[in-house]
Amino acid sequence: MVSAARRSGLILASELIVALVATVVLAGCGSPPRQAAQPPATSPAPVRPTAVAPSPAATATVAPRRTAALGVAGRYGVGERRMVFAEPARAGVTGQHLAERSVLTVIRYPVAPGSSGAWPAGGPFPLLMFAPGFRQCSSAYETLLRAWASAGYVVASVDFPRTSCQVASTAYEPDLVNQPADVSYVLGSLLALNAQPGGFLSGRLNPRQVAAAGQSDGGDTVAALAASTCCLDRRLKAVAVLSGAEWPPMPGAYFTGAPPPMLFVQGSADTINPPWTSVQMYRADTASPRYYLDLFGADHMVPYTGDNPVERLVARVTLAFFGRYVLGHASALATMAQAADGGGIAALDSGGRLPPGTG
Repeated sequence: MVSAARRSGLILASELIVALVATVVLAGCGSPPRQAAQPPATSPAPVRPTAVAPSPAATATVAPRRTAALGVAGRYGVGERRMVFAEPARAGVTGQHLAERSVLTVIRYPVAPGSSGAWPAGGPFPLLMFAPGFRQCSSAYETLLRAWASAGYVVASVDFPRTSCQVASTAYEPDLVNQPADVSYVLGSLLALNAQPGGFLSGRLNPRQVAAAGQSDGGDTVAALAASTCCLDRRLKAVAVLSGAEWPPMPGAYFTGAPPPMLFVQGSADTINPPWTSVQMYRADTASPRYYLDLFGADHMVPYTGDNPVERLVARVTLAFFGRYVLGHASALATMAQAADGGGIAALDSGGRLPPGTG
């Protein structure tokens, strides 16, 4: 989908991690426009991470203990590391041949209180996969992603090879159909690194606590992972679709089974993905717990970028949602409702009901 964007340069570096040569690739954000599409594979390709690299500060070798509680923003410091994965050539979900895809993944992770900020806290932590919008990179969502990481989530943002800010004006939106498979592949690669001893991620991820979120075209991407027969990833325990939609070229059918619990977040003044696109999914999802967060007067990007009252409300509500369905905190639904009662700027509903004037 569309997106506003900023750009930064590429920085290359190297490091030996988990017996792999690691390369740092730093990328910023790109320009504006809309959604992109192309098919992902229905099952993750063999795990073959080819590049792992830390941000410049990530050089410490002491792993501090985890002391903070999970699910509350601000309990942890946040570190950052970049990894590049080589996704093997394969057939896409629409049957076309896809060459090897280089997938940059920016990982924000909890740092133990009092540490240097270079090494993750002990874990294991829940893993949250994030899919940016069209011509966007993870840096556009920095405030939101850091809020999640500061609450004890390892947040892995996938900067897609053909639609991110890195490719700017040459971004090809139809490649969206291939993006669910990119996310599944990176998820499998990260869990494989978690299982290997002696590495940066070793033992720091909880493979039973995995969720996904995405905005705009990224919302379309994670909606397919949760609810389309083309791309289901059963490892996901909860999914947040932020101003997303069903992507029409995606093969398969949506909401024919029982998806994981889903939260649909939508600005009422969004002209890129209008409210009906989220309402359509929310109403079609009848087999599992689902929620609709209506953001009054909000547009397509503001609720998820920068530091503003609507973005802070989205951070609180999404953390409560993941707290309930990923961490298993029974009290999180009450917290979610309280967080959504944000001084008249939002309304939360569930079970197919909609706030007045939404449908």
